[in-house]
Amino acid sequence: MMSESGLKEQRPRLQRGDGGVTACFGAALPGMKTGARLLDLYQSDPGRALLPLPEPGEPASLVLVTTSGGLTGGDRLKLSLTLEPGAKLAAMAQAAEKLYRSAAADNETEVIQELSAASGAWLEWLPQETILFNGARLARRTSINLDPEAEALIGDMLVYGRVARGERFEQGSLFDLWELRRAGRLVWTERQGIDGDIAALLAAPAGFDGAVAQASLIFARPCFATETGCTEILAGLRAILEQHSGLRGGATRLDGFILLRLLGRDPLLLRRAFAEVWRYCRHQAGWADTMPRLWLR
Repeated sequence: MMSESGLKEQRPRLQRGDGGVTACFGAALPGMKTGARLLDLYQSDPGRALLPLPEPGEPASLVLVTTSGGLTGGDRLKLSLTLEPGAKLAAMAQAAEKLYRSAAADNETEVIQELSAASGAWLEWLPQETILFNGARLARRTSINLDPEAEALIGDMLVYGRVARGERFEQGSLFDLWELRRAGRLVWTERQGIDGDIAALLAAPAGFDGAVAQASLIFARPCFATETGCTEILAGLRAILEQHSGLRGGATRLDGFILLRLLGRDPLLLRRAFAEVWRYCRHQAGWADTMPRLWLR
C-alpha cells in the first residue's frame, strides 16, 4: 500500500501563469490620427495587449487583458510600458483584476508594473479595481520613471473582499510598493503592508475605519515643480472631495506632483468619485473631460 507521503508526491503540480506585456510607443508621425505609434510589443500569457482606435483628439489606446480571468498564488504578471519623447498614450484595464485565494501561506501572487515616460510624453495609466478575495496574497511593485518634462496621470484602486456578496478580506496578505522617480531621482516611495488580524486593521478608527476600498491618484506635470503651479488644481480637487461625504480623502502637492487618496465603505461610491477626479485632471491637462468606454459601466 502506498504511503500518504507517496500519494502527495504523485499529485500533479498546479499550473501557474508567468507572463505579461512589454510595450514601447513613440511619437505619432505626421498625418497619424492617434497620439503615438507602436514601436515594440511582447506579450505572453496571462498578459495580452489590445490596441483599439482612440476617439478623435484623444491619446493612443492600450488595453491590458488578463486572459486567465484572474490571478492566484504562484502566478506572476509583469507589465512594462515605455513612452518615448512626444508619445501620448492612455493605458487601461479591460476589467477589474481578481486576486483569488492562495493555496498556501507562502504562495503569493507577484505583480510587477514598470512605467516610463520621456520628455513631452503623456502617460495615462487607468486600471480598474484590483479585488482581493478572502485568502488572497498579493506582492506588487510599481515603479514609475518620468522625465521632468513628461506629464502623467496614474491611478490605482483596491477592494478588500467581494463586498457585493458579503465577503470580507479577513485572511491573506498584501505588500504593495510604489516608487516614483523624476529623471532617475527617487522623489516618492511608499510601502503598504497588510497581514495578521486584517479584520481588526480594516475596522480600527486609526486604520481604515471600516473602509473596504481605497484609491490613489498621481498627477504629474512640469508646472507642478512650484507650489503656485498647482494651487488652483488642488483647490478644485478638494472641492470635488467635499461633495462626496461618504468618503474620506485628501489631496496634496509633493515633489513636483499631486497625490490624492480616497477611502470608502462602498466601492461603487469610491469608483464614481475616482472617475470624477480623473475627468477633472484630464481636463486640466488639456484632454476631454471623459472616461474610456471600457471603464464605464
